[in-house]
Amino acid sequence: MSGLRTLYEKIWDSHVVHRRDDGTCLLYIDRHLIHEVTSAQAFDGLRANGRSVRRPDLTLAVPDHNLPTTPRVDGSGARMTIADMDSAAQLEALERNAPEFGIRYFGATAPEQGIVHVVGPEQGFSLPGTTIVCGDSHTSAHGGIGALAFGIGTSEVEHVLATQTLQLTPSKTMEVRIDGSLGYGVTPKDIILAVIGRMGAGAGTGHVIEYTGSTCRSMSVEGRLTIANMSIEAGARAGVFAPDETTFAYLKGRRFAPKGADWERAVSAWCALATDAGASYDKVEIFDAGAIAPTVTWGTSLDDVVPITGCVPDPESMADPARRESMRKAIGYMGLAAGQRMQDIAVQNIFIGSCTNSRIEDLRAAAQVVRGRHIAPEIRQAIVVPGSGLVKRQAEAEGLDLIFIEAGLEWREPGCSMCLAMNPDKVPPGERCASTSNRNFVGRQGPGSRTHLMSPIMAAAAAVTGRLADVRDWMGVV
Repeated sequence: MSGLRTLYEKIWDSHVVHRRDDGTCLLYIDRHLIHEVTSAQAFDGLRANGRSVRRPDLTLAVPDHNLPTTPRVDGSGARMTIADMDSAAQLEALERNAPEFGIRYFGATAPEQGIVHVVGPEQGFSLPGTTIVCGDSHTSAHGGIGALAFGIGTSEVEHVLATQTLQLTPSKTMEVRIDGSLGYGVTPKDIILAVIGRMGAGAGTGHVIEYTGSTCRSMSVEGRLTIANMSIEAGARAGVFAPDETTFAYLKGRRFAPKGADWERAVSAWCALATDAGASYDKVEIFDAGAIAPTVTWGTSLDDVVPITGCVPDPESMADPARRESMRKAIGYMGLAAGQRMQDIAVQNIFIGSCTNSRIEDLRAAAQVVRGRHIAPEIRQAIVVPGSGLVKRQAEAEGLDLIFIEAGLEWREPGCSMCLAMNPDKVPPGERCASTSNRNFVGRQGPGSRTHLMSPIMAAAAAVTGRLADVRDWMGVV
């Protein structure tokens, strides 16, 4: 061995508690994020076995998936009742379990509440070089600040609560190198859609992806969080960015970030995490940022992407029979036709939010597109859901809420919302949604829903046109 290591290998090696002869490792977990959906059974398991939480100080609980994004208190300040009994039960269980086990809890009406993958970084709870887990696949988002972060199952949630460790096997390494300047109207969301579209939704299976290159180095932390978030959609275990001065500037002064001399020591350690010059990856993919256009999905997989200037592809042009058949099914479900122009596809719903695209940078960009305009009459539902209470208050201080409201969009409370059909925000059967979320699977946004994934500015353009539109035709023109 050369002794040269990648960012992933450095983090992994520094967290191995025990390594078996077969390579399986017991890995120490630095941070554990929990929400209402995957935690109730874990806490029940602890009680049944008479166990406590090993490190409650390293655990943070936030409700997000089932929580309605409509007002949470009435005019008198009383909490609103949640109509769905299952959702109410899960939310009540988290509200009861977290304090019982000594875990910090940002409740439904707390100013810090939000989507767990937005809250972690903005609170400085998620830090470079740490291992972070959560019972949610998009935990990979935290890799945007240089953490090794990944989703776990309910039994693993219980294991981490009880032991602060996990038994895992190492992943292979993969470099996705992106160089060059992004074109007008092209965002990090377009990058990750284009990357997965070219590589395939299973290309990262068994790997941890490190994003490198000049495009990534010049990207904001919020953009990095977007790309890392969707690494799971490429089949990867996690996605990581090397922490740098941009990362440090983002984290400094945040609530749970190190302070004073501890901060200086932390930054020194974080600087050493970068992949060693000359270290090798198991797999390398190279992309030219300048060749990426605003990108949208047309089907029911992250394989199904095209530039907004493109058309629905023809399944008959595919040599692989399995791919040909999956494309046929996707086109049928989506109610499209081969050769149909993407810009001719009408939409009835708009969703700007989710753990992928609900940060202040996303909302600012979308607001610029709808400023001085109004949503098209064909739009039946258009909602903007900030990723956290902090994002919401910042957006309101900047007047972004008024821009959205005046344009005819609804301004909501923080939560996962229409990303998935686990709360009242759903897309009606047979209708389409221009969505900034991360998955376009069958029924993801509601039974029979049809999802087109895109960037916040592309969703904003769809809102004012009533169809999938090239935002470059609308930016700066009122």
